Amino acid sequence: MKKTLFFLGVIALGACNSTTDTQTETEEAVDVPVINSKDVKTLEIGASAPDFKLMGIDDKEYTLDSFKDADILAVLFTCNHCPTAQAYEDRVQQYVNDYSSKGVKLVAISPNADKAVRFDELGYTDLSDSFEEMKIRAKDKNYTYPYLYDGATQQIAAKYGPIATPHVFLFDKDRKLQYVGRIDDDEHIGKAKVHDLRNATDAMLAGETPNPAVTKTFGCSIKWMEKAQSKLDEVEGWAKEDVTLEKANLSKLKEVMANKGSGKYRLVNVWATWCGPCVAEFQGLVESDKMYRNRDFEFVTVSNDEADNFDNTLKFLKKKYASNTNYILEEGINKYDMIEAIDPDWQGALPYTVLISPEGKKIYTQMGEIYVQELRKEIADNIGRYFD
Repeated sequence: MKKTLFFLGVIALGACNSTTDTQTETEEAVDVPVINSKDVKTLEIGASAPDFKLMGIDDKEYTLDSFKDADILAVLFTCNHCPTAQAYEDRVQQYVNDYSSKGVKLVAISPNADKAVRFDELGYTDLSDSFEEMKIRAKDKNYTYPYLYDGATQQIAAKYGPIATPHVFLFDKDRKLQYVGRIDDDEHIGKAKVHDLRNATDAMLAGETPNPAVTKTFGCSIKWMEKAQSKLDEVEGWAKEDVTLEKANLSKLKEVMANKGSGKYRLVNVWATWCGPCVAEFQGLVESDKMYRNRDFEFVTVSNDEADNFDNTLKFLKKKYASNTNYILEEGINKYDMIEAIDPDWQGALPYTVLISPEGKKIYTQMGEIYVQELRKEIADNIGRYFD
């Protein structure tokens, strides 16, 4: 996946796709009306589980009947990008491990329309919520349970009524709802004291009624398609941000690479307008900055264009909405001196990308065009995927 997962030009036209569109829910996915979230109500205790026909990340279609052998069925609405959902991933997998031999099955459903997930909502992740990205996350975390995609039409989410991700619905053998709400009482890993989902499951296995049967849940709101305009507005807002370009000498380059005192992870990209791979990857880097810039993160570019190409370089940066910190080499700087100032380990080929920790340590380097997914995974893993 060398190319960026997002395309500004496509977004500007209103498509808002983060990956290739997939019609995975039903053959009737086309022309399904956009859900009005105000009309969505959470299932009440005793309600029957709504049926579904959804595609899983294994490219198999699942229905409610796919789980007919389960004495208890947990339907979990979750997603890739939400920090709270990510904080619960290991707990969900442990639940599956602990209860699968007891007649309990869990199916996860992603309710989010990835076209409605803003870039500034992706600060804790490397992935948005498209079907293809769900496959990546499931592989990264070794999910052993079905993970289904409802983002194309959101018809199933509308029937169940999740409030946030994660939100779990626990059904008995007759598929009557017995518990709905949170997994436990604290999203912070290792701090939960009340394990509501496990308590409800244990009660049902013992032939008892869960108490409480309903709890509130905390997490990221469901990204209903009706909010897709917000993503368009976000991108339009980038065009109003100032884009600047400063000249840098060797001392400035060394200062940038040392990353002393910033307290942030610093992504540095050395590039040039005449470099094809540089131009090809640049948009993905800028979009990555839009994802993480509200965290302890900053993006710095160093153009290797000649100083007299200043105006053309700035024009390119403005076209890409590069409102981050941008430098161009001062007149007369020898390219080999520049290489040593940037990184003595760099062999000199453009583009060159380095992720530097707040302590000044290089934690990711790439000579040549980046794999944007790989880079974002490195950023998310280091900057943190959930709240401490």
